[in-house]
Amino acid sequence: MDGFDNIVSVKWLKDHLSHPNVVVLNGTIQKVSSNFKSEEQQIENARFFDIKNAFSDASAEFPNTIPSEIQFQTEAQKLGINKEDFIVVYDEFGIYSSPRVWWLFKTFGHNNVAVLDGGFPEWKAEKFPTEVKTKKQYNSGNFIAKYNPNNIVYFESLEAINKDPNFKIIDARSSDRFMCRVPEPREGLRSGHIPNSFNLPYQNILNEHKFQHKEQIASTFKDLANNNQHLVFTCGSGITASILSLAATLLGYNNSVYDGSWTEYGTLTTGNMQDPKQWSKEELLAYILIFVAHSDLEETKKEKEYILSRVDKDIYKRVEEKFNQDNDYQSIQNIIEAVKTHDYYRNDLADLFADIKLMAFADGGFDIMEKEAYHYLKKILK
Repeated sequence: MDGFDNIVSVKWLKDHLSHPNVVVLNGTIQKVSSNFKSEEQQIENARFFDIKNAFSDASAEFPNTIPSEIQFQTEAQKLGINKEDFIVVYDEFGIYSSPRVWWLFKTFGHNNVAVLDGGFPEWKAEKFPTEVKTKKQYNSGNFIAKYNPNNIVYFESLEAINKDPNFKIIDARSSDRFMCRVPEPREGLRSGHIPNSFNLPYQNILNEHKFQHKEQIASTFKDLANNNQHLVFTCGSGITASILSLAATLLGYNNSVYDGSWTEYGTLTTGNMQDPKQWSKEELLAYILIFVAHSDLEETKKEKEYILSRVDKDIYKRVEEKFNQDNDYQSIQNIIEAVKTHDYYRNDLADLFADIKLMAFADGGFDIMEKEAYHYLKKILK
């Protein structure tokens, strides 16, 4: 179809909306960290593509896991999708989850799929036709899924990929999440990033709810990778990694998405405690409290109980193991390095030192060695 590409404008869709083979899909999902109210309206004749339920493996341990070939085919047919259809997918944020739908269709062998640049916000801004959302039944389509393994990377392959200079892993999460400055939005998931990965927050290639011009995106990618490298994109759970995958495809990079992303990797690995730059704030807090507790050579039961009231027991266990490997000089250097990484400011440090005092008083006293450790930390960290 003339003008059809991996990205189409709202004007293109408006001009082709009545074409019998154009199928419009609403691929909206809620962002993990936002209060989202779904739109009451939709683009005319749009069909809801349910990423979370119909088009993910609900039995999998991790969110948004890619479904089986037969599940994807069956659910696509239920939406009335045919193998000759041109699919345009949008979401209600502009550019967020729609590239995930694009990536899924590509991964299951359907190349005639594009993302609506600007999504529903841009469509509404142009005052193009909308309708009230209603549940509909569709005549079964003849869509056939054909799995393409080149589009996806699994956990088992990451170690080999990490050692191969022809590959580069790029993380689409915010720099604060990548650098462990803020906790992960999924409860219980540790902070961190895949070793040797690079950070390109997906927002860096967007202008509000639309993609930047291709030349701007090309300049951003050029700073990270060369055209001979295969790019592997990761994020929290495979959603925003697909945004970078779409951009890389537009630029001609060979690429794939690590489907499990940080939710899987952060769960299945224990983290790199040897590198303080990769410690989460919880790990750093645990290390500092253990350091002060041991300043008088022994951590009391009550001090340990206080530390466990502030950090998860698994974090405590791995931090304690690391602390026991370090001498005093190494401990101080680790603390300084980690505090620098997390950009502690005055209020953060005030909270940190309040925690140290509360832990020290947990056993009823603040002995001389603990006081010295406390004042020494205040001196070097201010």
